[in-house]
Amino acid sequence: MNKKVSIIGGGASGLMAAIFAAQAGHHVTIFEKGQSCGKKLLVSGKGRCNITNMSDIANLERNIPSNPRFLRHSFYNFTPQATLDFFNKIGVDTKIERGNRAFPISDNAADVRDALIKEAKKSGVEILLNSPVTKIITQDAKVKGIILKNKEYPADAVILTTGGKAFPGTGSTGDGAALSGSLGHKIIQLEPSLTGINVKEKIVQQLQGLSLKNVCIKIIRDTKVVYKEFGEMLFTHYGLSGPIILSASRHALPQDIISIDLKPALSDEELDKRLLKDFEKFANKFYKNSFDDLLPKSLIPFIIDLSGIDSDKKINNITKQERKNLLSILKNLNFTVENLRPFTEAIVTKGGVDTREINAKTMESKLITGLYFAGEIIDVDGYTGGFNLQIAWSTGKLAGESV
Repeated sequence: MNKKVSIIGGGASGLMAAIFAAQAGHHVTIFEKGQSCGKKLLVSGKGRCNITNMSDIANLERNIPSNPRFLRHSFYNFTPQATLDFFNKIGVDTKIERGNRAFPISDNAADVRDALIKEAKKSGVEILLNSPVTKIITQDAKVKGIILKNKEYPADAVILTTGGKAFPGTGSTGDGAALSGSLGHKIIQLEPSLTGINVKEKIVQQLQGLSLKNVCIKIIRDTKVVYKEFGEMLFTHYGLSGPIILSASRHALPQDIISIDLKPALSDEELDKRLLKDFEKFANKFYKNSFDDLLPKSLIPFIIDLSGIDSDKKINNITKQERKNLLSILKNLNFTVENLRPFTEAIVTKGGVDTREINAKTMESKLITGLYFAGEIIDVDGYTGGFNLQIAWSTGKLAGESV
C-alpha cells in the first residue's frame, strides 16, 4: 500500500529516510524549517564530512556510549560498508583515512549533501523548505497528519528526524523533542556532547593554542577512573579541547578531575630514569634549561611554575623529593571540570527520545502507530570518528523502509 509519508527535518537521517521510503513506492514529503536541507552535514568533519567509520558492528557499539544495543539491528541492516556502497552508487567517491574514518575523496561535505538531495528528488521526494511543523495530529494513538502554518497535511506516517540541540545555527533547536514529548514520549534530558570542557584553573590560559599528541587523559570521580583515552588534545582560553577531550566530554561532570599523563609510554620508573639521564646531561645548567628534550617549548614555563622549583636552580642541586614531585606532575597534570561548553559548540546531543519507547527493528514508536524516529532525536550518540553519521544513515534507512 502506498502511503503519504511526512518527514520532519531534512538533515542526514531525514534525507536517508526519505530516499528509502520513496524508493519503496510511498509519496514522501520532507518538511524542512530552514532555507536548505543538510546544513549540519556541511559542518561535519570540519567541513569534510566524516561519512562513517569502517568498523565491525562490535566496534560501532563500543563507540556508542548510550544504548548501543538498541542500534544493533539498524547497524546490521545498513553497515558501514553498505553506507559506502550507497554513496559510491549515488556519485560520491570515498576514501579511508586514519582510524578507519571514511570521507569523500573531494574532502567537501557539500558533495555528500548535494548527492543526497539529488537522489531524494530523483526518487520522487518532495522537499518543502521554510516549513516548520508545529504539531503532529493523532487519533486513537495513530498518526493522522501534521500542522504547518495553521494548515493541516494528512499523513499515514510521520518520521521525526529533527536532530537534537547541537549546532543550533544549523536548525537543531530541540523541536523534535518537544513534538515527541507532546505525544507522550519520555525525553531523556538533552545535554551537549562532544564539546570542549571549561576548567576551574584559569592558569590554563597560559597554554592557549598548545596541541599535545600521544597523551593519555583520565576522568577521575571520587578517586575512581570513569573514562580513559589516548591521543591528541588542545589547550584553549577556557580549558581543554581536541579529539580525546571531545569524547571525554560525554562522561565529564562538574568537579571531576581530568588528569593528563604527558608521557604515557613511560612508567613512573622509566620516566624517573629519563629525568635522571636528562639532569645528568644538563648537570651544570639551570633547571629552566633542562626540558628541551622532554617537553614542547611552550609547556616548559608552565611545568616549571607548577613544580615549585626555582627556575634558576642548578640541575645538580635538585633534590630527590623535588624530582619526585616533578615526575608526579608530568604523569598527572590535573585540571578540575567546571562545566561543558554550550550547545552552540557541541557536535552532538546527549539524550533524546527514550529508546525503550521505540521498536529497534523498525524505528516505530511503541506509543503511536505510524510515528517513526531516526537520527539524533533518539537517545543515542557516539564518539568522534564517523559514528554519529552512521547512526543517522542506519536509523534513517530503517525508518524509511519500515514505513
